[in-house]
Amino acid sequence: MRFFFRRLLGIIPLLLAVSFLAFTLVRVAPGGPFDRERNLASEEAERVLREKYLLDAPLWKQYIHYLKQLTHGDLGNSLKHRNHSVNDIIAQGLPVSLLLGTMAFAFSLCWGIPLGCLSATAKNSSTRMLSDSTAMLGICVPALVIGPILVMTLAIKLKWLPVALLTSPLHFVLPVLTLGIYYSGRVARLTQQGIESTLQSEFILTARSKGLSEKTILIRHVLPLGLLPVVSYAGPLLADLLTGSFVAENLFQIPGIGVFLIQSSLSRDYPMIVGLVLVYALILALLNLAVDLSYRFIDPRIRQR
Repeated sequence: MRFFFRRLLGIIPLLLAVSFLAFTLVRVAPGGPFDRERNLASEEAERVLREKYLLDAPLWKQYIHYLKQLTHGDLGNSLKHRNHSVNDIIAQGLPVSLLLGTMAFAFSLCWGIPLGCLSATAKNSSTRMLSDSTAMLGICVPALVIGPILVMTLAIKLKWLPVALLTSPLHFVLPVLTLGIYYSGRVARLTQQGIESTLQSEFILTARSKGLSEKTILIRHVLPLGLLPVVSYAGPLLADLLTGSFVAENLFQIPGIGVFLIQSSLSRDYPMIVGLVLVYALILALLNLAVDLSYRFIDPRIRQR
């Protein structure tokens, strides 16, 4: 519990540092939130808008005001969607991104771990070559390429699956495959390396000398330690799926926060960009904390430190 609360309190200065960097960098970057409206509005109207959102104040005053809002859980008002706050937009899109990312995460584990186990334990060279090639193909082909290929084959030509929106469970299949195939290859490679390394340990020789079957050795002794690299990668993996789902969201028109990230970056929506960066940083920090706690439960050597 001391370890948990110490790490949990460490997230606070991390979020402060992230908020300062994001707040500063988006304002230093070229362009402004009202550049596209400059031809349609007068200078007086632009001045009023800048005063309303405190954009004419010094940068340090803007950041102090933003920190005061953060203490009340307020991420500010969107400059692009002026009738909506950043909290409302994130509350609307985050559940969709969480659901999509969690399903892609489950698929990458359910496909990558058995594939890695097969590659590490296969005695047939052709089987090992096939599993290795499948994992390598998933690693080399990015989601930006996998998505259009799946749409062309499964949706347009074969007409097995719908393409866009989320009106039925079948609409999740293509986005989940688009995100999950790429990361399942990485999971497979980590599983293979972890199992092969564990199989060379001395306690595996001891277990075999006791007459235990290979199946028992694999399930009871090899997998708990062989999957430690996958557990270590699970936190960043899930964070990547949650934060990097904008590719699938834009391709399949899914109303998640990834779409708002792209739109806010193009329109220089400062509060929206900083708010989404903070949400992503919080998700990544919590997931890394969960991975560290999982390590302490899985590996007794870490628990005894």
